[in-house]
Parts: sequence; C-alpha cells; structure tokens
Amino acid sequence: MNRDWVDKDFYQVLGVGKEAAADAIKRAYRKLAQKYHPDANAGDPAAEERFKQVSEAYAVLSDGEQRKEYDELRRLVESGAYRGFDNGPGNPFGSGQRVRMEDLFGGGMGDIFSGFGGGGRRRGGPQRGADVSAELTQSFNDAVNGVTTTISIRGEAPCSRCSGAGAEPGTSVDVCPTCGGTGVVAQNQGVFSFSQTCPQCGGSGRIIPTPCTQCRGKGTEVRTRNIKVRIPPGVQDGATIRIPGKGNPGRNGGPPGDLLLKVHVTAHPVFDRRGNDLHVTVPISFTEATLGTTVEVPTLDGSVSIKIPTGTPNGKVFRVKGRGVKPEKGPAGDLYARAEVVVPRKVSREEKKLLEQLAEMETEDPRAHFKVPQ
Repeated sequence: MNRDWVDKDFYQVLGVGKEAAADAIKRAYRKLAQKYHPDANAGDPAAEERFKQVSEAYAVLSDGEQRKEYDELRRLVESGAYRGFDNGPGNPFGSGQRVRMEDLFGGGMGDIFSGFGGGGRRRGGPQRGADVSAELTQSFNDAVNGVTTTISIRGEAPCSRCSGAGAEPGTSVDVCPTCGGTGVVAQNQGVFSFSQTCPQCGGSGRIIPTPCTQCRGKGTEVRTRNIKVRIPPGVQDGATIRIPGKGNPGRNGGPPGDLLLKVHVTAHPVFDRRGNDLHVTVPISFTEATLGTTVEVPTLDGSVSIKIPTGTPNGKVFRVKGRGVKPEKGPAGDLYARAEVVVPRKVSREEKKLLEQLAEMETEDPRAHFKVPQ
C-alpha cells in the first residue's frame, strides 16, 4: 500500500463524487490535466505540483481494481477503524502481533496492504502510458472512401537521445540497492506493516548513475510527433478511432498508451448523410411531375436512373438500395432521392397562354376536400 492512499482523497483532487462513473472521472482528469499541464504553465511550480497530484489520482481511480481497493481503505480510514489497530491498550490482537488483512477481509485486501505476509503490488513497477486525445477534420469523400493521413501530436514522447532509457547512451541502469528493484520498502507501524515508496529511487526500482543529458533521466521529452493514421471507409462524423500504442510513453518499461482520434467530417454540397444512408433532393419540373419522366440521380460512384411516374407529388421519396455509404464492415446503406417540383419564377407570354388553356381544361379541383373550420 502506498501511504498516499491513507493521506489523500483522490476524489477531492479530481473534484468528483465517490460514486462518479469512469467517464466522469476521465473527463475531470482531462480538464484538470489540460489546465495544469507544464507546457501551459512554464515556470509555475505550483501548477506542476497540481498536475502531479491530478495524474496520481487518475492513475488510481481509472484502474478498476485499484479503485476498489482504495475505496475500501478510505472507508476504514474515514470510519476510524483504521486508526484503531495499534499497539495501545485497545489493540484486540495483543501487543506486537501482526495481522493479515486476508483474515480480516476474506483475502480481498492483499494488494492494498503490500507487505502483509509478503507480496503486494509493486508500486514502482512498469506503468502503462496515458491515452492521448486528438481531433482530425476530414472531407466528406475521404471519410466515405477511407484515407491514410499523417497528424502531428505535441506532447510526451520517448527521449530521442536515450530512447526512453533515461541513462546517457553507453551507460547502464542499475537496480536500486535499497529496495532491490521493487520500488517499495517496508515500514512497521504497530500492528501493521506498510509498504511505502522507496526514498532512494522514488518508486522506480532503479538507479541511473549517469542520467541522459537531454531528458535528465526522465526518459521522456516534450516534442512533436508525426503519426500516420488510417481512417477506415465509412467513418461517421464524431466517431472516435483508437490507435494502439500511439499515446504517451509508459513508465519503467511499461507499454505506451493509445491515441484516441475524434474525427470531424465536413458537409457535402449535395448529399445529406444519415448513418450509412444518403439523402439527395432531385429537382423536377411541373410537366415532368405531371407527365412522368426518367431522371439521372448522382451517387458516390456515378449516377443511377430513376423513373418518375405520372402524377408524382412534390416530396415523394424514391429508394435506391445499396447506393449509400459502404462501410469497412457491414452492409452498404441506401440512397433516398426526394422529388422536388420546381415552379418557374418567370413564364413567357406563350407559356402563360398555354397554362391558362390548361387551367380551363382541368377537371380535378385540388381543393375539393379542403374545408375551412367555421
């Protein structure tokens, strides 16, 4: 167990409630991390410390198993049960007696109190890097057809000089002699034996005699990375694509995080996309709607012929199966063509005369069933 779990309220650090869902915790972390990131607060030690606190809190609360263990420990601390186990007169187990938390809690707390009977989680071991979020705007056609492009991400990356080792090239990284590479050391406090971060190596389990002159032993640096990404065919506006291994580098040999790329798609001048279906408006003249005709309707790959039957009303929709968006997986969508009868704004004298003759010949009253309430 890291002593910080006893002393710190990670929920308060992130500004969320104890019942907060994983998504709410992630949103709170991203907001605070952006606010206090060292890149945005150069030379501000208070912001840097705050950033470390936020990162530590998120590392615990974003891990389901660690969060469960942390919640149980905090429950003991807040209830006062934790402070009751000491070597004083109230110790029900007797002076100097060691207590296994597995015996008290059915084995579910072994990883919290590392050091009870040996074992426990190595706090300074390999840690997975954080996920990185980015956004990309694509044209309608590129989103429909798929494209491979390159994006630039500025943030933490493996040091270009030491390749993330933290040691000056040509030198070695040694195992910490104090903790033996575990990153933690035992500390006896009455009935409990705590494991706390090793004071010599800071929990990393290693010592770097000759730190890298570029990253100063950190193993990472802030720089711009150009990452090639593949946008699959049919991606929709607002979709998030996970690109494994392209997030922040891991710690102490841990794997890197992922890149979460949110895609924005620009509008098309002709097509309106709804899911994988495409909707298009097809203008037709009054005579075409009345007499019927065949019109060519554009699609994503050429055009199709649609028969407009005699007496087609304004707004009638024609469906062309399979001519919508074709995603990488799953069936293609359909094309929906909506007929829009266009009334001419200007007519010639001859056209007007013919229309007047037509009006005199009409036998069907379009308002025959139109009734005005009295």
